[in-house]
Amino acid sequence: MTIRTLPEARTFPRPQNFQWDAPTDVLARWAATPAAAADSDATTITMFEVIGEDFWTGGGVTAKRVSAALRAIGDRDVTVKINSPGGDMFEGIAIYNLLRKHPAKVSIEVMGWAASAASIIAMAGDDIRMGLGTFMMVHNAWGGVIGNRHDMREAAEMFDGFDSAIADIYEARTGQDRSTVTALMDAETFMGPQDAVAKGFADSVDEGLSLPDDDDTQNAGQRPLNAVRQLDAILAQQGMSRGERRSFIQDVKSGTRNAADPAMQDAGAFAAAAQALLQTIKS
Repeated sequence: MTIRTLPEARTFPRPQNFQWDAPTDVLARWAATPAAAADSDATTITMFEVIGEDFWTGGGVTAKRVSAALRAIGDRDVTVKINSPGGDMFEGIAIYNLLRKHPAKVSIEVMGWAASAASIIAMAGDDIRMGLGTFMMVHNAWGGVIGNRHDMREAAEMFDGFDSAIADIYEARTGQDRSTVTALMDAETFMGPQDAVAKGFADSVDEGLSLPDDDDTQNAGQRPLNAVRQLDAILAQQGMSRGERRSFIQDVKSGTRNAADPAMQDAGAFAAAAQALLQTIKS
C-alpha cells in the first residue's frame, strides 16, 4: 500500500471481442508533441507511449513491464513520468493497482498528456505534479466490440461496469462526490494543471516539468514514428477501427496504396494529409 490510502481498483476479464483505442482527438494532439528522453534514474519509470502494447513500436506501457520495473526498484520511492494519450483501460487499471501497492512513496510527474488510461495510472500517486502546458483528460471507458445486437447490449452493460470502476478511482483520489466525477467523465473533460489541482486530480503545478523543444536533436529519429501516429489519428477521426488503420498504414508505407486507390477515394478529406505524411515517413 502506498503512503496515501487508495482503494484497489476493480478488475474485469478482458472480453474476447473487445478492441481498445486511445481517444482520437488526444491521439492526434499527443502525436504532434515532441518526445521526451527516457530517464536513466534507477527509481524512475517513464510512460511516454500508449498504454498497452504499441503495434507501431513493439513497445507501449504494460502492466508486465511496470511490474518488472517495480521489482527492480524494490522498496525505494519511485517517480513515474507520464506523457501518454492513454489506450488500454485493462492495462491502465492493472498498472494503477501495481503502483498503489508499492510500499514506498509514488510521485507522479505529468510531462505532457495524462489522458484516458494514463489518467487512471496517475491517480495512484501519493503526489501528483503537472508541468505548465500539460493536460489531464478523463472520460468514460473507450473501446469497440464486434458482434451482433446481443453482443452490443451485453457490451453496454459491461461498459457500465467499466465506467463505475473508473469513477471509483477518481472519486477516491480527488475527494469529489460521485455525481461530479461522472459528469466530468461524461463530458470528456480536459484539464490544465491549475484546473486539475482545483478538481483534486493533481496536487501541484511544477514549472520545472516540461517536454523538450520541437527542434531538439533527440527528436530527429522520432519524426517518422510521429508521422505514422499522426496518420493513425487522422484515420481514427474518420471512424476507422484500429485493425483497419493498421492494415491501411502498412499498405501506405509499403507503397501499395496511393491517392488513386478506392480506399483513399473513400477516405476523402484525409487523403491529401495521408499523402503528405507518407512523404515524411519515407524521408
